[in-house]
Amino acid sequence: MKGSRPFLVLWTLAVAATAAAFVFYLALRVRSVDLGYELGRSHKRVGRLREVKRVLELEVASHKTPERVDTVARSLLGMAEPTPDRILSAGPMPTVADSEEDESTGGQGSGTP
Repeated sequence: MKGSRPFLVLWTLAVAATAAAFVFYLALRVRSVDLGYELGRSHKRVGRLREVKRVLELEVASHKTPERVDTVARSLLGMAEPTPDRILSAGPMPTVADSEEDESTGGQGSGTP
């Protein structure tokens, strides 16, 4: 029986190593499946977020239209076109000749305030 003892030890080690490898494989497989489910959930979330982003971009674009600004100004803010007596003149509009004069004098203008 002396010769069977090393065989029995080696066989036990082989079975234990095989069992450990199988348990390790199962753990990796379970983790792989979990990651697959997590990846699927992440893809769904990204899809939903892209849809929300698209809707919000459309909403922002609609808020920037002049018609929308006018509607909000009139309905929510109570604004209206100013009457002629409420319009103040800011002075004469600069002409093309004025801007050419500024360029020729290096932006100094005519020297008058």
